[in-house]
This record gives sequence, structure tokens and C-alpha cells, in this order.
Amino acid sequence: MSESHVVDERVRSDQAVDVPALEGERAELLDILTKQRHFLRFTTRDLTDEQAGLRTTASELCLGGLIKHVTSVERSWGEFIRKGPSVVPDFTSLTEEDMAQRANEFRMLPGETLTGVLAAYADVARRTDELVAELPDLNADWPLPKAPWFEPGVRWSARRVLLHIAVETAQHAGHADIIRESLDGGKTMG
Repeated sequence: MSESHVVDERVRSDQAVDVPALEGERAELLDILTKQRHFLRFTTRDLTDEQAGLRTTASELCLGGLIKHVTSVERSWGEFIRKGPSVVPDFTSLTEEDMAQRANEFRMLPGETLTGVLAAYADVARRTDELVAELPDLNADWPLPKAPWFEPGVRWSARRVLLHIAVETAQHAGHADIIRESLDGGKTMG
């Protein structure tokens, strides 16, 4: 079995997440998020680890790195919903070392595999989906962490955070589509 076939199976198999059947707003939130995750993962179909790590545009972005980044973002926002801003760094005081570590989120590092990156993403997706199902109140809110891109004193509800995760995933799925098309002409849609 080729590596690309294994990766392709990973792309398909991590789409289903065991969460209780939901209705209403929670079901709609998960439906939107599930579709955006699918589009992002689908851009990696039939790729090798090497291809997933290639930069095909002027940016630093590669497909594996985008998935790593979205995984990290979804993980940290999920923790924010659970525990508040204390689990998120103060982005106004990041060191050069912190920035270098964050930059590694956008790269496939030596020893990383696309299968591993996709598995980590599936695990985070499962945890987020469970959170949506179990969260007592989507209106529960926390003050946002300090960051140059957030106004001081703003609070986000769990609902707002989940919408942000979906928007960020969709944005990076678009980036991934451009990278994939530049790599080998593959497209997510069309």
C-alpha cells in the first residue's frame, strides 16, 4: 500500500466523529465546522509527506503546516472555552523564541508525517465536537486574551469562539486550495 493511499484513507476516515445526535444551533455549528474541516483535509488527498511540506507560493505556507496551524488554533480556542484566557498566551509579550515556535506551526518539520498531522487534527476535531455537545451554555463568555488584534475588554461567548474556529478553518481551506492547485493542479472543488 502506497503512502499516498494511506494518507487518502486517513483523509476520509477522520471525517466521522462520535458525538451524541444534536439538533438546532449546536447541530448547525458542527455541520458548518465539519464541512470546513473536510475541505481543508481534502486538499491533502493522494499526497506524500514531501508534497505536504512543499511551499508552492511566495508565502511560507504548506499544506501540512496549514493543518498543523488549524489544529493548534482549534485546540487553544477549545481550551479557552473550557478554562478562559489563562490558557492562552498574552500575544503582546511573545518573545522571539515564542514567535519561532509559532512559525513552526506552518511547516512540516523533520520526522512529521501527513498521516500524523491529520490524526492530530482528527483528535482535536473530536474534542471540539464533544465540547459543543456537552457545553452547558453557548452564551458562557470570557474576556479575550491580550493581543494586538483584539480590542481590550472584549468578551467572546462559546458560540462566538466556535464561529471563529469555523471562519479560520474556512480561510485556511482557501489557502490550502491555492497551494494544492499550485502543487499539482488538484482542486478541492470544480
